[in-house]
Amino acid sequence: MTHSTSNNQWQADTYDHKLDFVSKMGGDLLSLLQPQPGERVLDIGCGTADLTAKIAAAGAVTVGIDLSPEMIARGRDKYPHLNLSAQNAYTYRAAQPFDAVFSNAALHWMKDAHAVAVTVASALRDGGRFVAEFGGYRNVAALVSATESALIAHGYNPQGRNPWYFPTIGQYAAVLEEHGFLVTLAQHFERPTPLHGESGVRDWLDMMADDFFYDVNAEHKAAIYQAVEDQLRPEHYRQGQWIADYRRLRICAVKQAN
Repeated sequence: MTHSTSNNQWQADTYDHKLDFVSKMGGDLLSLLQPQPGERVLDIGCGTADLTAKIAAAGAVTVGIDLSPEMIARGRDKYPHLNLSAQNAYTYRAAQPFDAVFSNAALHWMKDAHAVAVTVASALRDGGRFVAEFGGYRNVAALVSATESALIAHGYNPQGRNPWYFPTIGQYAAVLEEHGFLVTLAQHFERPTPLHGESGVRDWLDMMADDFFYDVNAEHKAAIYQAVEDQLRPEHYRQGQWIADYRRLRICAVKQAN
């Protein structure tokens, strides 16, 4: 997972230990990919490469790319046998075609969905498949609403701070169809996601929502974090556990011959 904004200082340690649900919850997506021995598979937004490693363990020849050099460095430390590199998904072009392209929890960081679709299409052979899951329409709506309300209350304009692309099924299917894909599966579903510990919301804001706070001083930020927790607590804190209101979009598509 990564994003395409200028603020790209991902905390790989936090990602691996406090936000490890990202890769764990993407595991069942591999059952849709069904990687086969000898297949070439590209993983876009591979993060620290946990799922890339699982694809490779099935016998596929994998390439993992992510915008964050820190994530790639952590992935190389964990899986030195994997082919991982820091690349921009908007501009990456494969040297030879892939049988499949995979992406988990990354595409919502890439607002130019058409540029990504061009990259995926150019990477795939005809008949190759694209399997992806990412944030769908109204993903983390409660978290975003609470954050924007707190920003306003402390004198900040929330406009232009949201870094994410959360499309509906129809919006995203239309993008893929425009670039030569046949969409074979599309699901939009709720996935309430437990966050780690009492600091779960604050860790999530630190890791995922930094773009909202680029000009917020430390004192205001602490107050805003507290306000976000206060607003969320009645509905999203249960039995000592913070629950994030995730909604996911899952897509399978096939590149059609021209």
